[in-house]
Amino acid sequence: MPGMNIFVGMILLLFGRKLFWLFVGCIGFIVGFDIANEVIQGQPQWLILSIAFGAGLLGAIASVFLQRIVVGIAGFFAGGYFLSNLALALMHTREHAVQGIAYVIGGILGALLTAMLLDPALIILSSLAGATAISQNVPVTESNKGILFLVLLILGIIVQTMQYRQAQKPAKAPSRQNVTSDR
Repeated sequence: MPGMNIFVGMILLLFGRKLFWLFVGCIGFIVGFDIANEVIQGQPQWLILSIAFGAGLLGAIASVFLQRIVVGIAGFFAGGYFLSNLALALMHTREHAVQGIAYVIGGILGALLTAMLLDPALIILSSLAGATAISQNVPVTESNKGILFLVLLILGIIVQTMQYRQAQKPAKAPSRQNVTSDR
């Protein structure tokens, strides 16, 4: 389902920090889809999608109640997803051991990053996950996937940083001319 992964990747890329529960849900969907695709090969696509949607929904609901814990877990999965795909691309191998080790290292780094710097980490990790999901599912050559990934990563970080800065600006105090006095 490349179209679904691209759509989810775009949401992560542009709104991952702003809607953290959506970030967690999208990461749950991507991870659920990948795991279901590996574990229950040969099963109908609707079953794999149902598992992916269920994992995403569970993650989104849990994130509302257990924000810090769930965001840390999502950070683990986002970091793992990115680093395992990067390792596979750089090493040109499909070895499960390489992918597993990279996943665990990326996951630990992603979880630590989100624990220490929540908003910047969400921006970076959701941009990484979104750029990865999109670039891995667009039918272009391998060298162009790398370029597409970098362009999307930079775009996601810029867009989300601008959204974050806009949200951090304090509301303007009324000017003296607009304030009426009793005199």
